[in-house]
Amino acid sequence: MTTQRYGVGLALAAVALLFAQGCQTSQLPQRMETPGAATSPGEHSPPTPTMLALRRNLLNPEVESLFLRNMDELFETRTVTHGREVFELSSSAAPLPTYEFQGQTRSYADFAERTNTNAFLIVRDGRITFEDYRNRSTAETRFASFSMAKSVTSILIGIAIERGLIASIDDPVVNYVPELRGSGYDGVSLRNILQMRSGVAYEERYDFGANPSLAAIIHEQAVVRNIERFADRARTVTRAAEPGARFNYATLDTAVLGWALENAAHRSMADLTSEWLWKPAGMERDGFWIADGPVGVGRELSGMGFNATLRDYARIGLLMLNGGKVDERQVIPPDWVRQSTQMTAFDGPSNVNFGVGYGFQWWQVDDNPGAFSAVGLAGQFIYVAPQSRTVIVKLSYFPVANEGPMMAETLAFFRAVANHNASPATTGTP
Repeated sequence: MTTQRYGVGLALAAVALLFAQGCQTSQLPQRMETPGAATSPGEHSPPTPTMLALRRNLLNPEVESLFLRNMDELFETRTVTHGREVFELSSSAAPLPTYEFQGQTRSYADFAERTNTNAFLIVRDGRITFEDYRNRSTAETRFASFSMAKSVTSILIGIAIERGLIASIDDPVVNYVPELRGSGYDGVSLRNILQMRSGVAYEERYDFGANPSLAAIIHEQAVVRNIERFADRARTVTRAAEPGARFNYATLDTAVLGWALENAAHRSMADLTSEWLWKPAGMERDGFWIADGPVGVGRELSGMGFNATLRDYARIGLLMLNGGKVDERQVIPPDWVRQSTQMTAFDGPSNVNFGVGYGFQWWQVDDNPGAFSAVGLAGQFIYVAPQSRTVIVKLSYFPVANEGPMMAETLAFFRAVANHNASPATTGTP
């Protein structure tokens, strides 16, 4: 059986497809022994059969809303600690616009239910104008980002360059991950990977059955079972196209970026996120990365594993909107903000069927001038509209079967919000 993901295509999409299509995970290679007995405090045992079943049902539409805000109960995690100083977000309530979709005028109440919203927030000119927590979530709830994590990884790459730990994005990735010499990544630059143009033979497609795809195998072995590291298959992946020649959305690419970053800095993704981003940006609460194994074994899932609160996701958007600054403190290099949000248009067939272009792990999802987004599986968005000084965060639980229409309706409402009572900004855009 072959199933093509709708666009965003993360490794965890496999779980939803297994549920939706009724596949049997026993058809995947089973290389792990029966989980052992309970361990002493501080030790880790392999995931039990019950935990494996929960992980495989992560995107089951009947429980998805709950699971996507309790990822620390399902997976190994690494804490991203916040600092003592919090960048406070002031509030100034403003009415919400209606929006047009499929020939009908609809309200936010319609939107929230029709697009499976867990939490939603709007910031205009640095103030929260609307904030909504649904389905028993709260301001303390930490939500899965899925592929929005790719944008966080991009931010960290930019900071590493400023600190001199990475010389240039035009360096070959093997300079930082020598284990990839002789693989499809040999001869590929960091720039190629940031733009999802590595050229390696990896498809963000999940084929289950007697001959599972590489993406399906990585998902099962690394994310679900924790018996491989997500990035390890990059050592043996081959080449399908010349580096830089074509866009091919691949979570494996971002896993390699995370590996390169950790090697360059000699620190973990969680430590780097905390020290370089979370603390200096004044985030309000701890975040966390999910990992593909216990401490000392697993690695943070840099392409899909970050989790944070609604407001802290908004602070990421504000950082990008304000050229990498919090007040007068420069957190992200301003040139990196500009570079990473300069979009390359899709120039031919690709493995996504939404969006207009792609930057350095940031999306151009529509034709709203200058707007850019972090996007994650199942309807996770940080949408930044510089012309109207607007940041929108939506955390969702899109079902796989209806993800396309929900994406279209979500973007219709985003455009209505970004353009509502807004005069073009003349300053402050990155």
